[in-house]
Amino acid sequence: MTERRDREKQGASFDAVAELYEAVRPGYPTWAVEWLVPSGARVVVDVGAGTGKFTRLLQRPGREISAVEPSQHMREQLVKALPGIHALPGSGEHIPLEDGSVDVVTFAQAWHWVDKEDASREVARVLRPGGILGLIWNLRDERVDWVRELGSAMRADGDGFTDATGRADVRGPFSDPERADFPWLARYTRSGLLDLVRSRSYFILMSPEEQSATLAAVNEVLDGHAQTAGSEFFDLPYVTVCFRFTRP
Repeated sequence: MTERRDREKQGASFDAVAELYEAVRPGYPTWAVEWLVPSGARVVVDVGAGTGKFTRLLQRPGREISAVEPSQHMREQLVKALPGIHALPGSGEHIPLEDGSVDVVTFAQAWHWVDKEDASREVARVLRPGGILGLIWNLRDERVDWVRELGSAMRADGDGFTDATGRADVRGPFSDPERADFPWLARYTRSGLLDLVRSRSYFILMSPEEQSATLAAVNEVLDGHAQTAGSEFFDLPYVTVCFRFTRP
């Protein structure tokens, strides 16, 4: 229960930064989306949709898309950006759709927020037989020295990509996962990267003193590397990691 309350507290913190989240969080490479979601999928649900960063890439002619998001402020940003998308309150454990009604359920940067047992069972409930659960994460590529130092300065140890990055934890009636990794670069300014740090859930919950110390440490990393020092723009290496599970 304590772990779930901590997740809920962190998740609720996004209410305060919904506009910033929409402005600075990176999108996703289209080739990763195309790998994750079959072109023939007609009914797709994006759970933990946030402001719709991933949802917008799911749009295709003839495809019905719903976005499920627990935060009202996040849903408001999503509807503002994507007025044609059906946005619903809900979560991975409570998807407000009928049994066996969906071809694909996606979680972009959102599976780590759920109770794995309950969410796996709920996704299996709404999926048609043969339907797909797709999980996707944008991870900073910490095989690069300065990016690894950046993760430590951000106090975000453990959520970057390394050669040890493992599989996603999915329970219940699903096949073994297929996996694909897609390296790419996201362009940032220094102020944009600092705003990216400010949009993180754990940062929002820090004291003002901790926030100032974290931003100072990030600036120190950016000042200390040839790829970023004195540059107006720089490229932050990411790896987008995708897992695809099939409901038998």
